[in-house]
Amino acid sequence: MRLAINGYFWNRPNIGSGQYTRQLVRQLDKLVSDLEIVLVYPRAIGEVGAEEVPPDVEVLEIPFRSGHLAKVSFEQRGFPKTCSECGANLAHVPYWGAPVQSSVPTVVTVHDVTTLLVREYRRGLSARLYTALVSAGARAASHIITDSKASKRDIIGHLSIPEGSITAIPLAVGPEFSPKANMLVEMATRQKYGLPESYVLYLGGYEIHKNVESLLRAYTYVYQALGEDYPLVLAGKRPEKASLRFPNYEKLIDVLGLSDVVKWVGYIDEEDKPAVYRGASCFVFLSRHEGFGLPPLEAMACGVPVISSSVSSLPEVIGDAGFGLDPDDTRQIGGSIIASIVQEDLAAELKAKGLKQAAVFSWQNTAIRTLEVYTQVTS
Repeated sequence: MRLAINGYFWNRPNIGSGQYTRQLVRQLDKLVSDLEIVLVYPRAIGEVGAEEVPPDVEVLEIPFRSGHLAKVSFEQRGFPKTCSECGANLAHVPYWGAPVQSSVPTVVTVHDVTTLLVREYRRGLSARLYTALVSAGARAASHIITDSKASKRDIIGHLSIPEGSITAIPLAVGPEFSPKANMLVEMATRQKYGLPESYVLYLGGYEIHKNVESLLRAYTYVYQALGEDYPLVLAGKRPEKASLRFPNYEKLIDVLGLSDVVKWVGYIDEEDKPAVYRGASCFVFLSRHEGFGLPPLEAMACGVPVISSSVSSLPEVIGDAGFGLDPDDTRQIGGSIIASIVQEDLAAELKAKGLKQAAVFSWQNTAIRTLEVYTQVTS
């Protein structure tokens, strides 16, 4: 089998689609000796080529101009044309961006359909047009892979695609996400980001569906009970300004009186994430819509108690290893954060359950089940 993979996100391992693409290619390359993998990578003028590609994987770089229209052109014309020219008998687009027309059978991974679920993401004309385009591409694909049963239900309901054309295959985390700590690494990471001695952690995006507003409101109860001993660390790229997609966090923090207990640390380098997780007393992730939810799984794999929302795909990831709560019940969320900090027996139980739950997921299994989809499509 000669497999062409869309490598648009290959050089972006700091985001979910980039992690997924890299892990999938590496695992498939190790597992299947007679699988020829071609990474089709759009290279813009002045940018580096695809980095850290396994030696057995062929890379086809095609000229690319930066910008949204160029991305659409690559997805709809450049990628399918290259798949045909390179002799691939199967193509895989590892994110929601499949071509509407392709002479090569195509598998697409639709991680989630959040843009269809949150009205704020459909306000602009360009956003609506692009969503309509990639929806048509998903319907035209030979098969769809998604990350969870919840996401599969959303795709069936909102894209009207038959259940038999969709396979839910969970994601995983790498071995670097582990409770094993290196004291020098932990200290260097703490100093690099100015992390406090003890803290509650949120690490992720700040779009409206991530529901960080509920976390901030819940933290008023934590602040009242524990004072400034356990600040809330907000990690991840900080929004530049408030908009339909991004709430006005600065205003909310000020109104809630949390300015002294909320600490923004910004973007976290990928190699530093495990140590940042390990340093936390607990991890909180209250998103309303997730195709899978890698951050809670990363935190559990690092031995950190997790407090999560009980909606979307998150119960599939957390199982009974953490708190699964109503994302709007800020009092209960605050109480659960406090309990995970002050009740040592509870914290120990959550850590043990979290490690066991995280071990259920593996990138190797993700690759094996993906290969089964490939075989189904090509046969």
